[in-house]
Amino acid sequence: MGVFLYFVYHVNLLPLVLFALLTFSFSFLVIQFRVEKFIYKRINKIYKDLTLLESVSFRKDSITTDMATLTKQIDEFAKNKKLEIETLKVREEYRKEFMGNISHELKTPLFTVQGYLETLLDGAIDDNNVAEKYLNRANKGVERLIYIVKDLDMITKLEVGDLSLDIITFDIVQLVQSVFELLEMKAAKKKITLTFDMDYNNPILVKGDQERIQQVLTNLIVNSIKYGQEKGTTEVSIERLIKNKVIVRVTDNGEGIEKQHIPRLFERFYRVDKSGSRKEGGSGLGLAIVKHIIEAHDEKIYVESEYNIGSEFSFTLEKAE
Repeated sequence: MGVFLYFVYHVNLLPLVLFALLTFSFSFLVIQFRVEKFIYKRINKIYKDLTLLESVSFRKDSITTDMATLTKQIDEFAKNKKLEIETLKVREEYRKEFMGNISHELKTPLFTVQGYLETLLDGAIDDNNVAEKYLNRANKGVERLIYIVKDLDMITKLEVGDLSLDIITFDIVQLVQSVFELLEMKAAKKKITLTFDMDYNNPILVKGDQERIQQVLTNLIVNSIKYGQEKGTTEVSIERLIKNKVIVRVTDNGEGIEKQHIPRLFERFYRVDKSGSRKEGGSGLGLAIVKHIIEAHDEKIYVESEYNIGSEFSFTLEKAE
């Protein structure tokens, strides 16, 4: 219309251009307002509902109609939520299994103690021989309960980082030898030989909490004795891994562990034997405690095993200068 009027009639061009610019600006602002109100506010609500982005950070960039970006972000959000749900399901299964295991571990000695005490209360206490025998058995049940509770307390402190480590320099060869001497009688019952892989004539100095590392060695060697074969061998080797690391290996020729069980060996109360029996005793927390102690030292623990051939547990330690 402006072009037509310009050629047919004499029209001042400046007001016409100004009017066109004002009309364009007004139209742009109206359209932007409508987009803001009916599109971006709704998109922003989607973000708020999904907790994908903070509402305050949504309008940092210029207005865009890139719905593909929004779709991509929502797809990523949905994938992440699906992963979270699957993780929660796994944790829920683990929680149920853990609660079942801990109730089994606690109720067995509790019912044992209760049974002996009830027998004594029913009149057996009058027989001195029976009373002494039942009291001793009840006492063993209480000791087992205390053992489980102490291990639970320790593993809880290790998990939350509430157990401080007393890092010192000590001779790992001498520590292994002292553990051998402690467990010598236990190994002798199954005629298992506790030995080094070679003669260590010189000390090997490492850094760590000596008491906790002794607990690690004790738990690993006790396990090798429990599940070792008669007249078998438990062998400890200490090797230089890299310049400032050594690796301690505990190897046996016992029952071994099937491959499907290895990833879960360090879980609390996890049993390779699903029969529910605990014929070898223990709290079921030994390997979990071992793992947490080693990780508290910022070190690694490894396991290799072949069923009916034997197992090897190894862990690293920092070598002292």
